[in-house]
Amino acid sequence: MLKRQMLSLLPVLLLAACAPAQMGRTGAANSDVLFTFSTVGDSREDPTTEGLSAQNKLWLQNTRAWSRIMNEANAQGAEALFFNGDMIMGYTTDRVTLDRQYAFWRGMAATLMERGTYVMPVAGNHEVQEKGTDAAGKGIKLARVGNEEAWRANMGDLIMDAGRWKTLTGLDASAFDPANTPVAGGADKVSTDQAQLTYSFDAGGSHFAVINTDAVGWDSHAPAAWLARDLAAAKARGAAHIFVFGHKPAYTYKYNDKVPAGGIDTDPENQQAFWNTIETYNATYFSGHEHIYHADQPTRAQGGKAWQVIVGSGGSPFEAKPGDSQNPQDRMYAWVTVQVMKSGQVHVDAYGFNDQYGPTQKLASWNL
Repeated sequence: MLKRQMLSLLPVLLLAACAPAQMGRTGAANSDVLFTFSTVGDSREDPTTEGLSAQNKLWLQNTRAWSRIMNEANAQGAEALFFNGDMIMGYTTDRVTLDRQYAFWRGMAATLMERGTYVMPVAGNHEVQEKGTDAAGKGIKLARVGNEEAWRANMGDLIMDAGRWKTLTGLDASAFDPANTPVAGGADKVSTDQAQLTYSFDAGGSHFAVINTDAVGWDSHAPAAWLARDLAAAKARGAAHIFVFGHKPAYTYKYNDKVPAGGIDTDPENQQAFWNTIETYNATYFSGHEHIYHADQPTRAQGGKAWQVIVGSGGSPFEAKPGDSQNPQDRMYAWVTVQVMKSGQVHVDAYGFNDQYGPTQKLASWNL
């Protein structure tokens, strides 16, 4: 009899075991919050990393760090998570390899979708570029059209599933147009179709723009001309807040004096055009690429107010090797959770844990 009673209670016990992740969703519990989202990038592993587990060596994914970040972001009430690229090792044009790596990452991300957090993908250089050597034997990394096609095949269903977005976030997604993207041969010098690679939409009075910083023919550049038009249109529609997501940063975080420019700043003219637009529309730019967390106002000394938040700290090998930096946060797996309040205020919290997977710490908090 007791055994039968215990079996009948099993579904309830299982539900209770799962409940803390949902009941502890701070954003969902706070009636002052209109929308909560998290953002991070760079969960892929590197085959040369020492001490990889058999699983991570096979799939080239830091499953431990990435799954923990997903769980904690969901528990914080994130109704969406913008993943800022380099979810797979990629760097190949072999479609079988690409599809296999995407499948594993999508399998992990599917658990997050089923628990109430919409996953919005951003293309990174590992997804769209091929790594190799040129005729002179020099190493090259160039975006390829086949990789862009593989991206659409593996990520396109998320860009944009308006029905599922509404179900998970409670907000309508509007102003999404697949044709609203940089035009081949235009001012942004891209040479291929950028549909579902650079795109934007509105939700909850905010505007969200995603950019591809490694388009075919325009590697390591931002589509600055497209972004200026897109943000102007969003502002004309009444967007109260503007958030931009891309893979490569506009300003490389130089955690020591030996770090070279590695993002959009490899072309200062493009960098300036891009950042002028970010400043003009008081936008916030979230990026990855550098496997590190760093948030600052890059042009504050010149009167700038816009924030760049690098969160390429989702599990890939740390950018700063031991001894490279005096800041312990530079070797932490980290993400950012943003709350858009009904009052119009936007609050940002950065969280992280060290490479020993110790307790999660709040790294910083500020209002935009």
